Amino acid sequence: MKRRLLLAVGLALIVVVVGAVGCYGDFGFPEPESTSTPPESSGIILSQQSTGIWVTGEGKVSVVPDVAILSLGIEAQDETVAEAQQQAAEAMEAVMVVLDDHGIAKKDIKTQYFSIYPVRRWENDKEILIGYRVTNMVSVKIRKMDDTGVIIDAVAEAGGDYTRINSISFTVDDPADYYEEVREKAMADADAKAKQLADLAGVDLGRPTYISGGGGYIPVPRDYYLKAEGVSAEPTTPISPGETEVRLSVQVVYSIES
Repeated sequence: MKRRLLLAVGLALIVVVVGAVGCYGDFGFPEPESTSTPPESSGIILSQQSTGIWVTGEGKVSVVPDVAILSLGIEAQDETVAEAQQQAAEAMEAVMVVLDDHGIAKKDIKTQYFSIYPVRRWENDKEILIGYRVTNMVSVKIRKMDDTGVIIDAVAEAGGDYTRINSISFTVDDPADYYEEVREKAMADADAKAKQLADLAGVDLGRPTYISGGGGYIPVPRDYYLKAEGVSAEPTTPISPGETEVRLSVQVVYSIES
């Protein structure tokens, strides 16, 4: 009897639910919204900036560097940290005196690297601590290019056997002086590229509709690695800066005339 009563109630509920689903509008319930997107609304609208002929123009000017960047410092090693650090400090102080005597401003001397590191070696399959190494490296900007060789020799003499001269590179202190000329060459390069592309495509080239000027830069200079060994006060170490380049790029979009 109970099973029949439960079966009847279940059938009644199913009828009510089915009726409700088929009669959303009749009972005042809102119709379910469709989640599909009309085909006509799925198109991509391109802005005027995204059409036309896009080119990147590059300009460069070769210049003679007017600044030398010297990486130099001191490296000392001894049985204790205190002894190694004292030797390094004394040698570095002598080097700083030399730089000051040659007119190098404090703002042009920047610490690159400083470390105190234990030195070990293997002996009879055991690692033995033999001492500590103190390294102090600075970056020195030399604005008087003719003094570069003289400063290298003076630093090597002042620091003695503790002297380390890692590298020297050359750059331009204020490349902005050359940007106007470089920018003109970049725009001329962009115009030539756009005209060639228009000719290849068989269309007429219009006016620029978008121009973006990139920042100028100087390529990373090559480092010339030097060794302190064998450097003497006479003759002066020869240094030749050669040439470097100031570069700049622009991005230009040209319209296509119909």
